[in-house]
Amino acid sequence: MNPTGLDLPPLAAAFVFGLLGGAHCIGMCGGIMSALSFAVPPSMRHPARLTGLLLGYNLGRLLSYMTAGALVAGLGTLIGGLAGGVRLALSTLSAVMLILMALYIADWWKGLLKVEALGRRLWRHLEPAGRRLMPVVRLPQAVALGAVWGWLPCGLVYSMLAWSLATAEPLAGAALMAAFGLGTLPALLATGLAARSLGNLIRHPATRALAATLIIAFALWQLANTWLPGAGHGGEHGAVTGHFHGS
Repeated sequence: MNPTGLDLPPLAAAFVFGLLGGAHCIGMCGGIMSALSFAVPPSMRHPARLTGLLLGYNLGRLLSYMTAGALVAGLGTLIGGLAGGVRLALSTLSAVMLILMALYIADWWKGLLKVEALGRRLWRHLEPAGRRLMPVVRLPQAVALGAVWGWLPCGLVYSMLAWSLATAEPLAGAALMAAFGLGTLPALLATGLAARSLGNLIRHPATRALAATLIIAFALWQLANTWLPGAGHGGEHGAVTGHFHGS
C-alpha cells in the first residue's frame, strides 16, 4: 500500500509529516484548543480532567481524519479501475500536494488557502453542531466535538488526503490519516496545556523552514521514483504496481 515507492514505511512518513506540520496546526487550530480549554468551567479545570478532555477532542478529530481517509481512498479505488495510468496520476498528485503543503508550512506560499476554500461550504453546516456541544464537561462531549472539528477546512489535511487517495485502499487511507493525526498531537496538546516552550519551538521560522525542506525533498524523491525510468520500479508500469502493492 506504499504510495511513495520508498523503503520508508508510509505510516512512519505520515506521522513525521504531522509532526513537521505542527507549526501550521498551532497557527490554525491552536486557538481552538485554547478556547476549548478555557471554556471548561474553572471548578473543573484541574490538570487530570483537562488533559482527558483534550485527549477526547483529539480522539474525535483523528476518527474524522480516518473516516475521510477511508472515503477518499475508496474513491481512488473506483477511479483507479477506470484507466491504467490513473494511479500514476494519483501518485503524482499526492507528491505535488506534499510540496504545496511544505510551502504552506514554511509560509513561503499560501496557495493552499484556495484549496481550503473548497471545504468551507461543508464546514458551514457542521459548525452549528459543534457549538451545541459546548461547554464541554464530559468526555463523550469532547470526542463528539473533536469529531466535528476534524472536518475544519485545512490545506495540510487535504494534502494528506491526496496521499490517501493515491493508496486506493480504504484501510490504508484510514491508517495514513491516523498516523498523520498522531503526528499533530504534540503541537496541539502543547497549545491546549499552555506548554509555551514547545509551542514557540514549533512555530520558530527555522523549524518551519527545516520541516518544509524535508517534506519537499521527500516529495521530489517520490516524483523521481514515479517518473524516471529505472528510478525504483523500472518505468510507468513498475511505478504503478510498486507504489500500491509494495516494493
